Amino acid sequence: MLSRTLPSGRLIGRAASALVRVPQSPFGTSAPTPKAKLPHEKVLYTPAVTELKPGAYTPQSQRTGVIARKKGMCAMWDEWGVRVPVTVLQLDSVKVVSIVKTSNPGHARLQIGCGTRKDKNVTKPLKGHFRVHGVEPKAKLFEFPVTPDAALPVGTEITAAHFVPGQLVDVTATSIGKGFQGVMKRWGFAGGPASHGNSLAHRVPGSTGNINPGRVYPGKKMPGRMGGKSATAIRLPVMKVDTALNCIWIKGSVPGPDEQYVKVRDSIKLVKHRLFPDGASVPFPTHIPGQGPALPRELVARVGGRDPLCPAAD
Repeated sequence: MLSRTLPSGRLIGRAASALVRVPQSPFGTSAPTPKAKLPHEKVLYTPAVTELKPGAYTPQSQRTGVIARKKGMCAMWDEWGVRVPVTVLQLDSVKVVSIVKTSNPGHARLQIGCGTRKDKNVTKPLKGHFRVHGVEPKAKLFEFPVTPDAALPVGTEITAAHFVPGQLVDVTATSIGKGFQGVMKRWGFAGGPASHGNSLAHRVPGSTGNINPGRVYPGKKMPGRMGGKSATAIRLPVMKVDTALNCIWIKGSVPGPDEQYVKVRDSIKLVKHRLFPDGASVPFPTHIPGQGPALPRELVARVGGRDPLCPAAD
């Protein structure tokens, strides 16, 4: 018996296989549909970088960012004697851990590690990852997109001399968590009247809108958890570079508490600003020790312009 029928009426056996066969005509003109590749079958690219060599920076180039540790805030004075509040960020043993494969040959990604970690506090998968690339265990890992001409070989150490005094950077970190807060602290609401008949409604949000459609719209400013989210401070000038302590001094405040790991990269959102000051020598793809003249301990940005403390001439 070549085939039989189930109680449900479905055929099984040779007859069922004959029903699902679709003969293809030898005179058909349509090409067969190519089989879609699975995710693990996609072609991945990595820039072939085996040696650290100096290159030429172009406006289309994108250098790698670094992982720094926020040490705190202080102040400095520029060449005109104006006090500038700054945040000190320290680069602690920042190295390239691996070159991440991408699906686009025109893009590359570098995995950067910062700090050190005891071997007993590293998981087995990460131990194998660090051992394969020949890098000591790192406390923090992040990835940064770069252009292929700015790729760095594995094991390259990035120092504070990677940045140029006067350039603009973007700093990303997790903001300080404030817990559950009301609308006055979280969103800056003015609150209700402080007197004249106000009863238990001094800091309440007040009306939340109409009753149709009978729900709260997403994104409504209401009490909730404040802080503890990723935040980015953009276009912050680098005021000073300390090559001995491996620190950079950035104008203004950056997200996160002290001793927090932050990501620092060249600013990417430039409207009416220049990324680097005029005539600056950009270390590309990064600063290479021994290349060029020896750097002084402190590299201070020059504000330029006219002395703001002197009255304008009539």
